Amino acid sequence: MGDHVHGGRLIADSMAAEGVDALFTLTGGHISAIYDGCKDVGIRVVDVRHEQAAAHAADAYGRLTFRPGFAAVTAGPGVTDAITGVTNAFYANSPMVLLGGRNPLALEGLGALQDAPQIELLSPVTKRAVTPLETRRLREVLGYAVREALTPRMGPTYVDLPMDVLMTPVDVDQVVSADAQRFTAGPGPDPDAVARAAALLAGAQQPVVVSGSGTYWAQAWPELDELARTAQLPVYVNGMSRGILPSDHPHLLGLTRKHALRHADVILALGVDFDFRLGYGRPPAYHDDVAVIHVDPQPDKVGHNRPVTVGAVSDVRSFLRALLATDATFGRAAPTPWLEQLRAEEARRLADREAASMSDASPVHPLRFAREVARWVDRDAIVIGDGGDIVAHTAGQVRVDHPGHWMDPGPFGCLGVGAPFAMAARHVHPDRQVLVVYGDGSFGFNAMEYESAVRQGLPFVGVIGNDGAWGEMKAFHERVYGAEGMLAQDLSQATGYERMVMALGGYGERIDRPEDIAPALDRAAASGLPAVVNVLLDRDVRRESAAAYGA
Repeated sequence: MGDHVHGGRLIADSMAAEGVDALFTLTGGHISAIYDGCKDVGIRVVDVRHEQAAAHAADAYGRLTFRPGFAAVTAGPGVTDAITGVTNAFYANSPMVLLGGRNPLALEGLGALQDAPQIELLSPVTKRAVTPLETRRLREVLGYAVREALTPRMGPTYVDLPMDVLMTPVDVDQVVSADAQRFTAGPGPDPDAVARAAALLAGAQQPVVVSGSGTYWAQAWPELDELARTAQLPVYVNGMSRGILPSDHPHLLGLTRKHALRHADVILALGVDFDFRLGYGRPPAYHDDVAVIHVDPQPDKVGHNRPVTVGAVSDVRSFLRALLATDATFGRAAPTPWLEQLRAEEARRLADREAASMSDASPVHPLRFAREVARWVDRDAIVIGDGGDIVAHTAGQVRVDHPGHWMDPGPFGCLGVGAPFAMAARHVHPDRQVLVVYGDGSFGFNAMEYESAVRQGLPFVGVIGNDGAWGEMKAFHERVYGAEGMLAQDLSQATGYERMVMALGGYGERIDRPEDIAPALDRAAASGLPAVVNVLLDRDVRRESAAAYGA
């Protein structure tokens, strides 16, 4: 007979086997056995103040490590609280595993405390939702959950854990193995699709590359760099693709994307969705006759929302490697007139933005806020965007030079990721600067996680662009219904967010002059504490945006 261990230890063993070194959680009796297992195998348990934050932190861990992030929450309200974070990870294609407590199987259907239809609730927003019914099969079930989470497109999975299954001791010699279940390679591209794509690029006069999160998840940045240089292609990025080419890369453009897509004759779309971020792939954002090469590992995503000329079901790296093998077809020795035209227009728009961001007004103009933050942040920092208008302003100016060093919610648009993402980033990269750019609205969602960060030694710097409003929504409401009788759109700039952080044991400052932003951020970073700098913005400046209604 072998040694006996309980189910919580088997869970911890499974995590350790995947190279996972942290569990994000909020305590509950249903899942206590997991903590005991983590203690035994040396997995760090990071506990938070709301289950949504645990799920967000696991999402960020998956994005930063390419390993599944793990969150554990108790039954009933613990699971339902986590659903928002899981859903955000689902739309962002982040690999994570949510472990949910459940009442003992012996109490099934009797109306036990915190009973809920958890599998049914999680199934629509996960790639797999399953309940192991026997302790000996826990590692097998976890193995399948991890494999599914890591298979492109990646995403969250859910494992429902009855309390008796977790607590029952079993002979380790009788535990079902989870070996030989690891995902090793994505689907390879069809050679005919590669040849057709090469021919289209060779004949293109105004080609454009749009790189999305699929390029990041495939870790295809060396191949994208080589393709851009070989074919003299302009590259635009969105989602987790930000940073896969350094900010000073000669082929990386940003301010001219709408112009480029509207005038392109060939678009190479790598791991992107033609959703609201890309005009749904339809006119007037594109010409009707533009040739589109769409590459994605998930077949039903290829050609979604618009017809494509070449559809390649493949992970991005495999496709680009095959395409580069045909470089004699489309290689160019010098920049094309199209690329030079876009570079010139990019420079002109950059100069216009620089001029607009020089305002010395107090309270601070949002573009000046963005400029000061962008100038302050380290080039190897991890920057997290948690907000609406102010994040859009700042994202356009912050330099991102490394893959994974810009994180925002993704296409689900979920506010509140800031502190949870920052805690995970600090754990994964303890020696790098971690900065969160907040709106004053988004700050409130998970502000109590500053207490979690203080208590567990996970410092980061937050900076709030405080316009005293739900700015993006207020602009939409004013545009549609007028400024009179404004309801549910305003906040108060008098609220002492920085004092809240100080009361929780962190560092805080409040400022209203642009020249004070960088010195305040310096002091916040030097404090060695979770910190926030609350910057008062001009309430009357509004950014034109259609995101509220998806036009």
